[in-house]
Amino acid sequence: MHGAGAHRAASGENAVLYNCPRHDVILGPIGIIIANSLLGEITPRMAQSVSESPALRILIPSSRCCETIIVGASAKSLETYLEEAVDELQRLGKTPPSC
Repeated sequence: MHGAGAHRAASGENAVLYNCPRHDVILGPIGIIIANSLLGEITPRMAQSVSESPALRILIPSSRCCETIIVGASAKSLETYLEEAVDELQRLGKTPPSC
């Protein structure tokens, strides 16, 4: 995240467990709700924390994060999915964070 220009970033299981219940929106690849996905980076506790969070979850389909077929998802670029996610946030009256 720092490499992409974020001023603040956190990673690891504890950061996910701590922050999921404290935010309004969680945006990420669908693998963040599947234990052991993203090459094993998502622990079962992390997937549970994201799944149980009261936050709105905007999940981006990805065939690279887990061995899962998402029926109905069209083959779009990551850039297109991110643009659609930002559009959805704006439609819901939520503002993407400025990092």
